[in-house]
Amino acid sequence: MSELDPIVGNWYKNLEDASDFEVVAVDDDAQTVQIQHFDGELEEIDLDSWYELALEAIAEPEDWSGAYDEMEADDLGYEETGKSVRRDDPLMDLY
Repeated sequence: MSELDPIVGNWYKNLEDASDFEVVAVDDDAQTVQIQHFDGELEEIDLDSWYELALEAIAEPEDWSGAYDEMEADDLGYEETGKSVRRDDPLMDLY
């Protein structure tokens, strides 16, 4: 059983099936939590079920593009620089 509260924007690992997911919404009125798995699948669970899960809080994955495996690096806002790939800084457009 989890003692972790669902917090929008936080990432968790379900220890039972080793899946990683992010909480994308919490509806207090409906008592539901909407999660998005790393592969992009959305799922809604009730709050009681949330607290029955074996969860671990984890850091956001370094490669957040799991749901976008079919896309090219250019489409994700990355720029190739030699051997490494870096995310473009939109603020650089201001200069």
